Amino acid sequence: MTDDNSNMNGSDGDWKGFREIDRAIAENRVTAYSWKKTWADPWGKAGLIAFAVLFSAFVAYVIIYDFLI
Repeated sequence: MTDDNSNMNGSDGDWKGFREIDRAIAENRVTAYSWKKTWADPWGKAGLIAFAVLFSAFVAYVIIYDFLI
């Protein structure tokens, strides 16, 4: 049996499953990483598109309603 979990205690500072996130934090690109991961996920992509459509519809409604009154 190998000792794969030996580095999970934080003694060497490199977590095997979190190298990409660790690199993103070190390079201060966490937001870009989060957006890319969300866009790659089918449910995340659907959520972002639905939010954009609903927000755009709300803005259009407010603008149209404001001009009618």
